Amino acid sequence: MTSSGTNPGGLVGSAAWELLLPAASAPARARGRSLQAALREAIRSGRLAAGTRLPSSRDLAADLGVSRGLVTEAYEQLTAEGYLRSGRGAGTWVGGAVRSAPPHARDLAPRSLGGRADFVPGTPDLSLFPRAAWTAAHRGVLAELPHHDLGYPDPRGLPRLRTALAELLTRRRGVVADPERIVVVSGVAQATTLLGFALHARGMRTVGVEDPGSPQHDALYASAGMATVPLPVDSGGLAIGPLRDSGVRAVTTTPAHQFPTGIAYSARRRAELLDWARSVDGLVLEDDYDGDFRYDRAPVGALQGLDPDQVAYAGSVSKSLAPGLRLGWLLVPQWLAGEVVERKRTMDLGHPALDQALFARFLERGDYDRQLRRCQRAYRERRDVLVAALAEHFPDARVSGIAAGLHAIAELPERYGAEEHFVARLAAAGVVVRPLSAYTHARAGGPGVRLVLGYAHLPPARIREGVKLMAEAIAV
Repeated sequence: MTSSGTNPGGLVGSAAWELLLPAASAPARARGRSLQAALREAIRSGRLAAGTRLPSSRDLAADLGVSRGLVTEAYEQLTAEGYLRSGRGAGTWVGGAVRSAPPHARDLAPRSLGGRADFVPGTPDLSLFPRAAWTAAHRGVLAELPHHDLGYPDPRGLPRLRTALAELLTRRRGVVADPERIVVVSGVAQATTLLGFALHARGMRTVGVEDPGSPQHDALYASAGMATVPLPVDSGGLAIGPLRDSGVRAVTTTPAHQFPTGIAYSARRRAELLDWARSVDGLVLEDDYDGDFRYDRAPVGALQGLDPDQVAYAGSVSKSLAPGLRLGWLLVPQWLAGEVVERKRTMDLGHPALDQALFARFLERGDYDRQLRRCQRAYRERRDVLVAALAEHFPDARVSGIAAGLHAIAELPERYGAEEHFVARLAAAGVVVRPLSAYTHARAGGPGVRLVLGYAHLPPARIREGVKLMAEAIAV
């Protein structure tokens, strides 16, 4: 270039001006805007640092092969915006108001904590995702989907998908499923938030949650202006006495496989819970997060099937396909449907239509049933491997809860010391686990050690190796 240099604060070197060359070759009408955009990007990215002196408009125009007026206009525009500064007889400089953007977008997605073995619960085996069947369904939908279905959808979801979901939930989970009361949502998290908003609109300000239970409920309900009230869980399910005494009129539950204790609500407790809901004219949210995965018998039917007017039922594909799909469903009582649908409409105008049509086809062709059977076989084997490995390396351990889901509870006697110290010793050895106390509001463990061990995401060999590492870490 005519005016080049490398000293800080001096004229900019020619390398930085490579960013401007494409702008100079842009079509004549767009050349001025392209030059301005290229200069902004060079400053934002840090290629032109604050305090850098720019070439004169005459020199830069000659170097780029454009008119001097084009460069002068670009300098004036960026000076007005604050990217450049200039003074009579002092030249043009990069201003100090701009802060360079980070070079890469950050990834804030939750990731494994790493280590030699990771037993953190909640994640399915993502390698089981049916890529070939999903691709075929995607191709088929693109070939057959009417153009009008690509417009704004019914906020409840495409009728085709709601009909297919009603058939699935009735057949597999014993739900009383009216397609008119199914809302397609982006997972149980959104279902929870929608219900929170709807209940808040009806004057409720508190909602009961299981303790121990999912740590996400507090934040989800808080976003809807609702405070959570922790309620104890015993061997039969949510304790009814504390529920009655709490004064709440809505409660979130996991009756088929309580998270994280792993119990199934007893028939008596299910009946008592419904009696409570009727007595206070309240609502039970049934989170059926892994109800399809029962390994010792057929799954217990959903609570919603006993009283569709007092139970809202939520589920998703997060454990059966992949959480990244952000696809779920909410079946609401008729008396609450209007508020939920309107809130869904104002929240996001409905779930993506193409994703809905794809999943509807996946359901209709039997692909989802095949996927559930595939996952069930894999997860049953992995649970058996975990139980056997614990029996080998921790013979006095007790695995509690039903044979279901993606995690198990391992209870170790008091001789293993305090739960906090036990978990810390495992972490030092590269074994990541979650104690049951991590899911309680008090965050305090009782006597002995109780671990919530996720196994679905681990191959059998990794499960055996991980339990062996646990034993070695404690033996040191």
